[in-house]
Amino acid sequence: MSENVRSYTDERTRDDTTTEETDGEREQVECPECGGHLVNDSERGETVCRDCGLVVEEDEIDRGPEWRAFDASEKDEKSRVGAPTTNMMHDKGLSTNIGWQDKDAYGNSLSSRQREKMQRLRTWNERFRTRDSKERNLKQALGEIDRMASALGLPDNVRETASVIYRRALEEDLLPGRSIEGVATSSLYAAARQAGTPRSLDEIANVSRVDKDEIARTYRYVVRELNLEIQPADPESYVPRFASDLDLSDESERRARGLLQTAKREGVHSGKSPVGLAAAAVYAASLLTNEKVTQSEVSEVANISEVTIRNRYHELLEAEEQVEV
Repeated sequence: MSENVRSYTDERTRDDTTTEETDGEREQVECPECGGHLVNDSERGETVCRDCGLVVEEDEIDRGPEWRAFDASEKDEKSRVGAPTTNMMHDKGLSTNIGWQDKDAYGNSLSSRQREKMQRLRTWNERFRTRDSKERNLKQALGEIDRMASALGLPDNVRETASVIYRRALEEDLLPGRSIEGVATSSLYAAARQAGTPRSLDEIANVSRVDKDEIARTYRYVVRELNLEIQPADPESYVPRFASDLDLSDESERRARGLLQTAKREGVHSGKSPVGLAAAAVYAASLLTNEKVTQSEVSEVANISEVTIRNRYHELLEAEEQVEV
């Protein structure tokens, strides 16, 4: 008898507890006035009833961001928990980095013992950041890409693209038998052409640690194996840089573009070096606008011989004369 009473009492206790929990849940999602559904208004920080409009709670704390993001990349860029991830670093910028300045948070110089301690921490930090040979390879290559891009004045989007191309080459196992510098230089050359800010092969070779032939050979191999879609270099894309380095006017730059457009329509550009055509167009435009620029100055800026400039110069002018006639 006592066991039956105890069992009945336990069941009543469980039923009461369940009823209380259900009522608590109902209080959270139902309006206390009409029993309607409650919704959160994040813009005003209120909880209101969707049916009768009663404000149940107000002045709520908004723990979300104060900005809007329309895609994942924009959300990463606006994140306030650290710098955005980037392919230009071997660990994508996710690890810690100890600065080289031997100063504390107040700008005061560290003591000799503290400097020694920080140097040991930097050494161990670098060892932990590169765990295997693949990461060391990637770190060296991305450092080379950043160095060459800085020397060539290439923007960040070109460096990012070059880093992605090198990562793909590393994942596809294209590096055996080729130097890290060669593949890194080829990746940067391909990225510059893809972004519409090309640099000539001679300019790339001047800042690289490998020769021109190896760069060209590795570039063709990387483009073929990774199926990169790279359009032929447009001579007009070189004109703004050449004109800026020679301090030419906007009129000369427009005239040079016009000469190149005429050469395209006449088919003069076929089989010709785009750098040579751009240099010749800039030189011809400077003469047509009465701006004093010598062939040697154009040759130095474009890193191309004066003979090539003279040959392309005559071809451009002949194409222009044929159109006028």
